[in-house]
Parts: sequence; structure tokens; C-alpha cells
Amino acid sequence: MNAEIITIGDELLIGQVVNTNQAYIAERLNTAGVFADRMTTVGDAEGKILSAFAEAWERSGVVAVTGGLGPTHDDITRACVCKFFGTDLVLDPQALENVRRIFLRRNQEPKKINEEQALVPRGCKVIQNRLGTAPGYFFERSGRFFFVMPGVPYEMKGMMDNFIIPFFEKIDTGLVIRHRTLKTTGIAESFLAERIGDVGSLFSAGSGVSLAFLPNSAGVRLRITARAPKISEAENLIRDVEKKIRDKAERYIYGADETELEEIAGNILASKKLTLAVAESCTGGLIADRITNVPGSSGYFERGIVAYSNASKIHELEVPSSVFEQYGAVSKEAAEAMASGVRIKSKSDIGLSTTGIAGPGGGTAEKPVGLVWIGYSDREKTFAQKFIFNGQRRIIKERAAQAALELLRRTILKLE
Repeated sequence: MNAEIITIGDELLIGQVVNTNQAYIAERLNTAGVFADRMTTVGDAEGKILSAFAEAWERSGVVAVTGGLGPTHDDITRACVCKFFGTDLVLDPQALENVRRIFLRRNQEPKKINEEQALVPRGCKVIQNRLGTAPGYFFERSGRFFFVMPGVPYEMKGMMDNFIIPFFEKIDTGLVIRHRTLKTTGIAESFLAERIGDVGSLFSAGSGVSLAFLPNSAGVRLRITARAPKISEAENLIRDVEKKIRDKAERYIYGADETELEEIAGNILASKKLTLAVAESCTGGLIADRITNVPGSSGYFERGIVAYSNASKIHELEVPSSVFEQYGAVSKEAAEAMASGVRIKSKSDIGLSTTGIAGPGGGTAEKPVGLVWIGYSDREKTFAQKFIFNGQRRIIKERAAQAALELLRRTILKLE
């Protein structure tokens, strides 16, 4: 079953708001065997909205609409839905009760404009909104489905998770779609593709399987997609392809699906009962931020120090001034001294450090923009590894933080 997702709002078209709703709706529909093959974004204009409705309804079995259900003058989606289906508005008592309940919880009295959100198109099935005042609507006509949801992301997600996905799980769409995303780092997309080789060796044409390479600043994600009549068949297809990919590129794969590298590294530290301290210069606290995003990180993360100036490196990390005089702040020796210094000062098992040139200025022929040294120190060894990253300042910082976490993972696990 195919779907079209329509997002409504001028703020989306001018780039004021990032359109995350499309991605979430598409991903969730996919899990229920509904494939979104088109996405449309229109502004708050009746003619444009009605045209989008008509075109989507003509070519798609499922239409999912989000946005424009608020109480203000520019929220015109409800009126457009009524015009499209040739109906009027009626009061839904349960939606009205929900509006009043939400305002009561805020110790406020709802105004007329708020209570009017309980007016819904006649003939629709109301999707109640427990997280906001605007209900959603559901129309079914001749085996086709039309859903309308608020544009507020958490309200939309509540309706997707609690109404729309359960609805499709109860009916037979004739197709199960499953995904598996393998996350790699430390290898460029072209080299990874070369290592994996011809995809024909992974799966045959017409098998219902596809493979996508999705590069970003942190690495390359490999998304395996399988389409089959049954869940078990789709999962078996994915398992078979994943094994073949791992056989060729295991050393670069650090995790899968929603798992991030900081979680993987944290689990390793926790399992081995090791503590970590970080000294950051060019990454400016990004590594510490990522580590502390993981629940339970206080069990293994001792401290993070952003030592940006040479003076702070000397004062906070006890890096000898002679290191800067002889080798410079961006050097193997400085990175090693920073990692060792933060480990000793914090009495941690491991010290990790970064020092580099994030740009856009400050580079030289010998030390270009993008040069980063990452230091590692434990009770047995101290070393630093050289990296040269491409990209703008923020990208270089993100890539350096990713490389530092990967260096930590590989060193603890004694991987090449």
C-alpha cells in the first residue's frame, strides 16, 4: 500500500522550521507495511492545500496530513478538509472535554477560540489528542484512508503511535517492510562500497531487498531494507544480508539502528569497570556532551575539561610549557601530555584528548586546517593518533569527536 505525506505550513517552506514530521510519519508507516512514495509540502493557502489533497487522494491509498490545525487565523487545514470532503463542522463532546481538561491542568479557563478546536468535520472518525487541544481526523472511502494530524511533533507522534499504526496493524496491507541500519565509522563511502563489492553478491534482483549508503559527518550508515509478505521472511532476508556485509566490513561497524557510538563506548567502559576523563581543545566539549547524553554515564565518566588556551593546558592538565615551545599546541606530544594529564589529575583509568585546527583560519602547510591529534592514556601506554578531516569548522569538530570515541572503543577492545 502506498502513501503520500502532506505537511502544511509557511514556516516549512521558508526554512524557519525543519520538517521532521515527514521523516517520522514515513518511518512509522513503513513498519506497518505502508510505503510512502511521495512527500508534499504546501503553505497556508487554501488553493494549494486543496490541490495537494486532490492529487494525493487520486494516486495514493493512504494520505497522511499534518499541520494547520491550531486555533489562529492562519490554521486553515480543518476548513480545507471540510471543503474537500463536502462536509461541515460538528462539536465532538470528547474533544471538548479534552480541551477543558488541558486548561484545567494549567489552572486556566479556555477561551472560545480554544473550545472551537473541538469542532470536527462531520463524518470523520475523531483521533483524540491527549497531548494538545487539536484533535485529528480520519476518513475512509472505498478502501483508501485519509488522516489529518496536528503539526506539533509530539502531538503528531502520539496519534501515529496510538491510533494510526495500530489501525494498519489490524488490517492486511499485503506487505511487511523491515529495516536494519548498520553504522560504520573511519572509512569513506567509496572505500566502504569497494570493500562490500557488487551488491549482487549480497542479494538477487527481485528478492525484495535493497541497500542504501547514507554518509554523514560521523560515518556511513548502511540501511538494509526487506519487503516480504511475512515478518519472518523479511527478517530472514535482512539477517542474511547483514551477515554478508559484516563478513566484509566488520572492523568498521560499531553499532546498529538507533545505537550511537557514545553508548557503545559507555557500555564497554561500564562492563570493564573503567573510568574515563576527557581533555578537549578543538572539540570544545563535544565529546563530554555526547558521553553524558547516555543515561548512567556518571558510573564511568569522571570529568571533562575544555582546555582551549595553552595557559589552561599548563594550569589544568600540567602540560609542560616546553611541549608548546618545541612542538606546538597541535602536536602528537601535546595530545599525549593532555591525555596523560587529565588521567592523572582525575585519577581515572583512561584519559582521552583532542587538539587540532578547526579553521577556517590558522592552518599552515605543515599543519593544515582539519589537522587533529587525538591522545589516549592508560596505566600501561600513552599515544596519539593523527587525523586530517575535511569540512567546515563544525563538521571538523564533530568528526574529531567521533574519531576520539572510536579510538577509545578500538583501544579498549584491542581492535586493529
